[in-house]
Amino acid sequence: MDHVDAYCERLSAGFWAEPLNAVSNLAFLVAAALLWCRHRPGPRSLRALPVLLALVGLGSLSFHTVATRLTSALDVGFIAAFVLWYLVVFAHWFLGARWLVAWLAVPAFAVLALVTSPPAGLIPGGSGGYLAPWLALVVVAVVAAARRQPWRELAWAAGIFVVSLTLRTLDQPLCGVWPSGTHHAWHALNAVVLFLVAAGAIRQARAAART
Repeated sequence: MDHVDAYCERLSAGFWAEPLNAVSNLAFLVAAALLWCRHRPGPRSLRALPVLLALVGLGSLSFHTVATRLTSALDVGFIAAFVLWYLVVFAHWFLGARWLVAWLAVPAFAVLALVTSPPAGLIPGGSGGYLAPWLALVVVAVVAAARRQPWRELAWAAGIFVVSLTLRTLDQPLCGVWPSGTHHAWHALNAVVLFLVAAGAIRQARAAART
């Protein structure tokens, strides 16, 4: 199975060649635990969010220890699963769409990703794939604000995501002056991003239940 060497910190094919990139994935597991214990999501659709958040961390951990194409697919796949499920959850709990209709958020996101693929290709370091999720996050924050629904968590998440994506992009360019790279900071900040968007969805679901 092909070894993948994609980040500044990895200097060999060893299991522990990316210690900071690996350990920083604990942030996702901590965020998932806090989300479950502090916010106690009720409906099954919301209970899936901390589970997916934890899987994002585990998938990334697998890639930054056993860096193969398979673990890379797990890493990307769990991130995609969180993004797509969150958009479906948003359509249901924020927009009031029935679940069957809410699933239209998935092809809508696919169209957004396709439309934004040309400018995304200009972003170095493989970070262009996250342009569409960031734009989707901005859209849901604006929609929530316009509807006077919980939006502050979403707005904070969108702002933090800009910082985390910048750090991800700078990992290789700064490698000469910062040998440990900056990818581990991407993990830590993204754990905050996912925690905030999930917490906002839980707050909205509770508000919707009271109306």
